[in-house]
Amino acid sequence: MSLTDSAIRNAKPDEKPFKLFDGRGLYLEVSPAGGKWWRLKYRFDGKEKRLSLGVYPDVSLKDARDRRDAARKLQADGIDPSANRKAQKLAHADRAANSFEVVAREWFAKYSATWAAIHTDRIVRRFERDIFPWIGERPIADITAPEVLTVVRRIESRGALETAHRALGNCGQVFRYAVATGRVKHDPSGDLRGALPPVKSEHFAATTDPKRVADILRAMDGYEGTLTVRCALRLAPLVFVRPGELRKAEWADIDLNAAEWRYTVTKTNTPHIVPLSRQSLEILRELQPLTGRGRFVFPSARSSVRPMSDNAILAAMRRMGIEKDEMSGHGLRAVARTILDEVLGIRPDFIEHQLAHAVRDPNGRAYNRTAHLPERKKMMQQWADYLDKLKAQAEVIPICQRA
Repeated sequence: MSLTDSAIRNAKPDEKPFKLFDGRGLYLEVSPAGGKWWRLKYRFDGKEKRLSLGVYPDVSLKDARDRRDAARKLQADGIDPSANRKAQKLAHADRAANSFEVVAREWFAKYSATWAAIHTDRIVRRFERDIFPWIGERPIADITAPEVLTVVRRIESRGALETAHRALGNCGQVFRYAVATGRVKHDPSGDLRGALPPVKSEHFAATTDPKRVADILRAMDGYEGTLTVRCALRLAPLVFVRPGELRKAEWADIDLNAAEWRYTVTKTNTPHIVPLSRQSLEILRELQPLTGRGRFVFPSARSSVRPMSDNAILAAMRRMGIEKDEMSGHGLRAVARTILDEVLGIRPDFIEHQLAHAVRDPNGRAYNRTAHLPERKKMMQQWADYLDKLKAQAEVIPICQRA
């Protein structure tokens, strides 16, 4: 006789467990504590087996019968329902172990040791804020291109298009790592090429007209503000490093006797050497009595334990009438690259190496920090001498007319 809901509800516990049978191997086991478990008794390969189908009332009588019928269909197809359940549990555990977040953090742990700290922090924040909340728990093998697009378009919608592009690129790195480690067969982010609007490139302001460059250099030499800012303005075009590297320069990294400034490039976390010209050394020796006892070459006006603010040089330029569309602190690098190449005829790889860009030899090997150092020292002195001549001339020859 089949069970009814009322019979199940009214079943009272006894001193020993007992069973209420429904049919086709399904029964309800009632424990002395009052618990009620659905079980299925069946035979497979000549052996009697049992399969748990859930707890009443979470699993109703109808649900228990549906589960019984599904299990018996597997049995009819030659599949052991117990073995099938174990396989499903293993598959579920494997999918959880290979979620997007798990794989992303594995990729991050493998490669981040070579990254600069600031780059590492940006990547972590981007994943934790913009990616993991939406697809982090999803099995990486199940994630589709439309899902990834939805994630990056959410970033785009708040006006952060460049960040959206970077997030898409980071997702692609994780998917390609998953392909390499056998978790997925395909990188879905590759199907999204062109799905986001292109980022409009805004180059750093930099005039490369020698006459205007000369005017700017003379204005910077004549700056009447603090000695610290004045020296930073005068040194910036001579060394053409990134603005953040200049303002964070430390005396411990500068060897006036060897005429070298050695530091680690924050963007790439690689060692770098800046040969110091005679003019650069004069500026540093002028400043040393004022700031040489502290850590930073260009300390903040408010506290000697912090470097100069990132706006100090730009603000000084604007006060001197140097417009934002014709020169920026970073733009001095573009000026140096253009004139060193087009006017002074310096080998491009010397220039790129001095700019701390990735430079490789014909065999694909990265140059080390001391590569071509004698030639670069000569180049830096030639550059400083050229700037002196530029400032001294009443009229200069346009770039298009080579010297």
